[in-house]
Amino acid sequence: MFQIAQHASRHSASKLGVSSGFTFGGHFARSFSSSLLKDSYDNLLVSKHAVSEDSDNQVAMMQLNRPKALNALSDAVLDDVLHAAHVLDKDPTVRCLILTGSAKAFAAGADISEMKTKNFEDAYGTDMFGHWQELSRLQKPLLAAVSGFCLGGGCEVAMMCDMILCSKSAKFGQPEINLGIIAGGGGTQRLTRAIGKSKSMYMHLTGEFISAEEAYNSGLVAKVFPDDELMDETLKIAKTIASKGVLSVQAAKEAVNAAEELPLQEGLRLERRLFHSLFATKDQKEGMAAFLEKRPADFS
Repeated sequence: MFQIAQHASRHSASKLGVSSGFTFGGHFARSFSSSLLKDSYDNLLVSKHAVSEDSDNQVAMMQLNRPKALNALSDAVLDDVLHAAHVLDKDPTVRCLILTGSAKAFAAGADISEMKTKNFEDAYGTDMFGHWQELSRLQKPLLAAVSGFCLGGGCEVAMMCDMILCSKSAKFGQPEINLGIIAGGGGTQRLTRAIGKSKSMYMHLTGEFISAEEAYNSGLVAKVFPDDELMDETLKIAKTIASKGVLSVQAAKEAVNAAEELPLQEGLRLERRLFHSLFATKDQKEGMAAFLEKRPADFS
């Protein structure tokens, strides 16, 4: 199992807990009002990596750190991830985020020990898994780096990211049917959009896994790397994204994500308006000038 050193800037943890909850969208949601990372997280390692030697911009990496449970997604794990993600999303020096696990498991699923005693009132009354969706609403790009098992809730969380990169050992699946339930964190919707109805239906009804190669050929993942190269290659991609203009990256993410929800003509209209708006930015002037002058662009 690889470990990533936690060398993010340290801050006092005395006032950095998740604040009291509030009602959002009909369920009890977490409020992430703190602007600082915790000094440490129980289930997460956070590190920052400079984009280049002469830049203050950074890529932030969040590594799930619950190895004995194969990074099963308990409420405490998700609280740690969401707290760190919200803080990093607001950090102006952070330009791209990575979410990863261990060599053995990105995340083997939701924590069944927490779910087994729940009844309908518990699940529906708290809108169980509803707060997970906050991960898909970050402004900055979020990459999932997947090795080993990526199952159930783990697969759903990976699909909430903007891009999935994986190693050859990765295995993806939605095996909830084996527990007498179905996916509840977006699996039936996001997987179907990613790989199509027939393959998605097969995975949800049989509970069988697919390999990294199958995931790539189906369009679920963007790239597949040898196991020992995954993190280096993911960092390279994240640093490439982080070197681009902030607003153009944000606009591209918004437009691509909207393609899953909008009719074609509405999506085309949104794309044009975002395209038009970037002509009001310094980065558009710098990017086009750099192209014509045959030099690297220095985006602000």
